[in-house]
Amino acid sequence: MHQSKLPRAILLIRLSAIGDIAMASEVATALRCVYPEARIDWLAQQEAAGLLARCSSLDSVLAWPRQQWRADLKKGRLPRVSRDAIGLVHCLRKGKYDMVLDMQGLLKSGMFAALSGGRRRIGLGSREGSSHLMNEVVPASADERIASEYKDLLRYLGVEPEEYILGLEPSVEDNNEAESLLSEHGVSKHFAAICPFTTRPQKHWPAEHWAELLPGIERDFGLTPVILGGPADREEGERIRSSSGGRGVNLAGRTGLGQSLALVCGADLVLGVDTGLTHMGVLSRLPSVALFGSTRPYLDPESEHAAVIYSAYSCSPCRRNPVCSDYPCMSAITPEQVLSKVEEVRSSKFKVE
Repeated sequence: MHQSKLPRAILLIRLSAIGDIAMASEVATALRCVYPEARIDWLAQQEAAGLLARCSSLDSVLAWPRQQWRADLKKGRLPRVSRDAIGLVHCLRKGKYDMVLDMQGLLKSGMFAALSGGRRRIGLGSREGSSHLMNEVVPASADERIASEYKDLLRYLGVEPEEYILGLEPSVEDNNEAESLLSEHGVSKHFAAICPFTTRPQKHWPAEHWAELLPGIERDFGLTPVILGGPADREEGERIRSSSGGRGVNLAGRTGLGQSLALVCGADLVLGVDTGLTHMGVLSRLPSVALFGSTRPYLDPESEHAAVIYSAYSCSPCRRNPVCSDYPCMSAITPEQVLSKVEEVRSSKFKVE
């Protein structure tokens, strides 16, 4: 490993997605423990910046308004985008970073690392030519541990956290708003956070399976199912709830990321597909069950209270390039399997009293 004096300013770059940002958040916490006097900033896309505001180890979060830039470019507002881009680069340069960690390893993230002017630029699994923009590159492992690549990066830096957990914490306001939403729907305590949605349909579990599962969660474990998701998921969330006989509450589209984080952290159980909220539950050491098929981000959650069900076909994991349209790798997972795993991950510590 390259040796250098202690950094005074560190820039972390992980632009997206929410799940990866959640898994990488402990990097900030681990670095804060080792470098308590350093300034630690994070560059992320605008839509993730609010979530990172819940990371107390960060001094500031820099937002890249990618969607706004794209919209402006489509409308021919090149001068505006140019002005904003120059402003963002100036902000990065102003940081005078001793160390820049590109935790995404793509050309776009590597470009920001280079534009920051950071003296020591370390890329994690750099690809798309971004390795040429780094001083050092750390291979991104693909083993079965949750967040394995980020742990490898910390180890490369000589940082070994005692426990790798979620580096995000809901604010008091987040908790109050989440509690108010639950109270509005008659849920006081003992609920299961249901996380069925992502932006990629090949990662979804069939709606009819969820509808069959929810009554079992209520019947067998005394937990009220609370469905979480974004605005685009509200209708499908309601369809799942209605098909389950009206079990639980559909809060899809009614919470921001901060409130969703509060609901996950306050749940007795987290059930979901390969999506950020599921990973938050696993990393929070909550009783959690994650369902994977077309993707396989990890098989070892490194928690006795979490389990992964992975239905592997010969084409699995296909990731972003599915070779089918019905995704049998996901539909092959049965509600009975999930209920069985829930029983396993719920120790006496977490049972409803």
